[in-house]
Amino acid sequence: MRRGRMPIPLVVDMLKKWKCRRDRGALPTTMRPLLLTTAALVALVSGCLSPPLDDDAETVIVVHGLGRTPASMTILVERLSAAGFRVMNFGYPSTEEPIESLVARLRTTVDECCAQNMESVHFVTHSMGGRLVRFYLAEHSPHHEGRVVMLAPPNQGSEVADFVTDLLAESPVLGRILGPSGSRLGTDSTDIAQQLGPADFEVGIITGNRSMNLINSLLIPGPDDGKVAVDRARLEGADAFLVVEATHTFIMNHRGVADQCIYFIREGRVLTGTP
Repeated sequence: MRRGRMPIPLVVDMLKKWKCRRDRGALPTTMRPLLLTTAALVALVSGCLSPPLDDDAETVIVVHGLGRTPASMTILVERLSAAGFRVMNFGYPSTEEPIESLVARLRTTVDECCAQNMESVHFVTHSMGGRLVRFYLAEHSPHHEGRVVMLAPPNQGSEVADFVTDLLAESPVLGRILGPSGSRLGTDSTDIAQQLGPADFEVGIITGNRSMNLINSLLIPGPDDGKVAVDRARLEGADAFLVVEATHTFIMNHRGVADQCIYFIREGRVLTGTP
């Protein structure tokens, strides 16, 4: 074991101690998600909880959403790694550069990590990350053989993006909240959604129907996840479409969602649901 790594027994022991304290009432139940996330981060950095990879392990590139960082995908990355995939957690400045520059960054990452199997790499995306991958595949991998799972993607835009873009249009300072790429996530004909056609690659879509933001939900017709309407997550040509009880912000942390991602990458379908 390399110096500085935290062995599996120590991580497990930490979790057991936290659970005992919670059961005795010494630890607030509300702290448990934070502690579990912290343990997952420690385990990921240490590299101790992921099993040794086979030489032929398939590669999954994970792409976070607007205004987030790779840390937001940590729990999902660990679960994909534990399932035997080689995982690359791609990070990019989502609010600072236009979509074309972000696609170029993704292309560089794919070239560096997967030059020998670029056409067979799989992707799991959250929110705007799905748009980024769609652009990448359209421009650089039109005959892609790998599978894609999109979590809460605004494939047909978002009314929330419409509202925020209009609200911030006159303020260069506040406009940085969405950035040049996020401001193109709306529903009108000038936005990214209208530039991309039906999916011509294998893709499964998982979106939520629970909201933590009632104000946003007032802007969105029908069921939504607080950012994107369920129906606007749909994509023509998709192989599977599944609605789960999750919010936009935390859908990637659900154990069942991770299981569905793994199943789709392996089998090309979700356990339940239809396109």
